[in-house]
Formats: sequence, structure tokens, C-alpha cells
Amino acid sequence: MRFELTLNRTTKQRMLPMDYQYYISAWIYKVLKHADANFADFLHNKGYGRDKNTSKLYKLFCFSKLNFGKPKLWKEKKLFEISAHEIKLQISFDVNEVASNFIKGLFMQQEFYLGDKFNGIDFKVANVAALAEPDFTETMCYHLQTPWVISYQKENDKPPRYLSPTDELFDSLTVKHLTEKYENTRQAKLIEPDQINVKRLNDFKRAGFVIKPGTREQSRIVGNLFLDYLKVEMVMNY
Repeated sequence: MRFELTLNRTTKQRMLPMDYQYYISAWIYKVLKHADANFADFLHNKGYGRDKNTSKLYKLFCFSKLNFGKPKLWKEKKLFEISAHEIKLQISFDVNEVASNFIKGLFMQQEFYLGDKFNGIDFKVANVAALAEPDFTETMCYHLQTPWVISYQKENDKPPRYLSPTDELFDSLTVKHLTEKYENTRQAKLIEPDQINVKRLNDFKRAGFVIKPGTREQSRIVGNLFLDYLKVEMVMNY
């Protein structure tokens, strides 16, 4: 399910690092961690599944860019100056409609700081709304809001190689990634790689972001933004 969060700025701070994606991800994990007991029970009974070789629970989610209008750019400082008071963020969880109120309750009224130790903004979640589900069919066209990251790493290679759609391994690794996620979350329904066909309908551009900024583990991940739509076809074997 997809949820739209309405975030309100609670202080006069306006400056936000351009590489803010890592901080959003860390905040979402923090919210889930604080709900651990209930969330683990939810996952076990209705959630995403469990790796058959480990006790790891899959906390699958993705999120959009922040929708804050047209900020002022400070390129040399790698900062956005945001004037909007109300900001939108979409988060998508691989859960069914039964979990809607549970997810809403996790995030509603959350207060958090988004940014690094030098620049950031204090927010409060003013509203959480469940968005209507798409009408899924065997052929779907997707508009990606954030980069699609496909990496390849040979043994002893460091760092991994981030592939573009023109790389010969991109399509096969994309399908492999999709089938593994599907099987890990829907163990009763196995799917073969030849049942999925991914087509890029037009051009793309490379887009990167920094994870763990300001630490020794800082690294840059590079993905791909498709300028229009990505077509995914699934061939069902009945």
C-alpha cells in the first residue's frame, strides 16, 4: 500500500542537504524499530515473509522524493533552501489493506529532524493518508519517482559497479531482483525469471545519492531515472 505523509516544518530552519534520502530511510527504520514487538508480530502473521535460511524479517518499503515545490538551490554547498511550510512524502509498504490503520498509527504525529549536524529541518507528521491502489494487470507501466539501482559485484571487487540500462547485465539482474523479492514475500507463489519481461519505453538519466554521509562508511550509490515509463509484463503460468 502507498501512503502520503503531510509533514509540517516546526521551526524556522530552511536548509536541507541535497542528499537527504539517507536521512529519510534512517528515520523510517527508526519508526519501525520503535514499534518492534508489535511490528514483528504483524510481520509474522500478515507481513512480508521470513528468509527460510535465517530469522531475518523483510521490511520492504520505498519512498518518494520530498515534494517541497521549487526550493532555492545552493549548489556549491549542496543544500536546498525550502520555503514551503507543508511538505509531502509518499511511502510504499508491501502490505495489504488490513495493515492500513496499523501503518498510519506508526507514523501519525511523529516528530523528527531531517538532515546532518550542520543543516536540517525539524518536522512533524500532520497527516497520513492511504492512497488508492492501482488496478494491477499482467502488463503495467511504472513511472519511477526515485532511481532504480542495479549493482554488480564480483568477488573481491570494491566498490560494486552500478549498472546503466545499456549494460548487458542490467535486464537479467533486474528480473533476478524482482523474482527474489517476489519469492521472499510470497513464498507460496514461485515465479520464474522467464515470466517477467522489462522494457524501457524511452530514455533514462543517471542519478546518484550519498549514503551514510559524513562518516567513514560514506559512499555514493548511482541508479537510473527513466524519463517517462518502465513497462513490466508478467506471463502467468496457470
